[in-house]
Amino acid sequence: MRIGRVEIPGRAALAPMAGVTDAAFRHVCRARGAALTCTEMVSSRGLVYNDPKTKELLFCPPGDGPVAAQIFGSDPAVMAQAAAMAVELSGADILDINMGCPVGKIVKSGDGSALMRDPEKAGRIIEACVSAVSVPVTVKFRKGWDGGSVNAVVFAKVCQQAGAAAVAVHGRTRVQMYSGPADWDIIRDVKAAVTIPVIANGDVFSGEDAARLLRRTGADMCMVGRGAFGDPWIFRRINAALEGRPEPADPPLGERLDTALEQVELACRWKDPHIACLEARRQLCWYLRGVPWSGPIKQQMVKVSDIEDVRAVVARAKRELR
Repeated sequence: MRIGRVEIPGRAALAPMAGVTDAAFRHVCRARGAALTCTEMVSSRGLVYNDPKTKELLFCPPGDGPVAAQIFGSDPAVMAQAAAMAVELSGADILDINMGCPVGKIVKSGDGSALMRDPEKAGRIIEACVSAVSVPVTVKFRKGWDGGSVNAVVFAKVCQQAGAAAVAVHGRTRVQMYSGPADWDIIRDVKAAVTIPVIANGDVFSGEDAARLLRRTGADMCMVGRGAFGDPWIFRRINAALEGRPEPADPPLGERLDTALEQVELACRWKDPHIACLEARRQLCWYLRGVPWSGPIKQQMVKVSDIEDVRAVVARAKRELR
């Protein structure tokens, strides 16, 4: 499929997730079958004010595309300026606008999913960003604000009219946050209402989940969020399921731990190593989900402070766990 003029070599995308989808994790997922990845969401005001930490979130290693750079904000002029900066700094193939984040501090500023309560303003923001960049612009949003204001279909039409090249729809309202089952039927309704590609998001934890989601909705792609935590191989399983092949078995524990270490080493190369190791405390534990007797190892993982700590605890895990 294509998003604008960007060819996407598959039907499974990695969702943008704050504190998760840094360059290292995106690289690991892309190498295991993710057809499209996206940066963590980046504040438009932080970019325009030249905040160094904000800019660092946009780092994209050469050759790791196709990748989207995601920004959020609610001022059309600021968003347009930030859009141009984000594309220039990242070299991303696509600019994505976050209109779905449900987190309180984002919503209180009128950003993220708060924009679903003002489709007209959302449209102006999209138009401003489309005019500011030469790459395709996509929009990620939710089912609606709450159960009484489900407006994803109308919102998708606004996005298309404003020039969006594709939309990604999370099948929960803002009030739901991440609880309860995702509503795949609303994604089906969005797909029926627009002509641009639709990416379906919500409750994909296996290859079969992805296949059922795409059959149910008719969407062009699926987007994986929490299902990829500590499990970048989910993309291989999804690709197999979509191609009608048996899903490959999970890799052995040794390979999982080697991949975890690879991710942290890449993060240390591409960002502040101390920050990378602090973030690794929870990421390493994700790779041990479901592993019997891993509690003592996880207790060490949540205390790592440098790459040598990480290497030591991974080595211990490979010796002691099966």
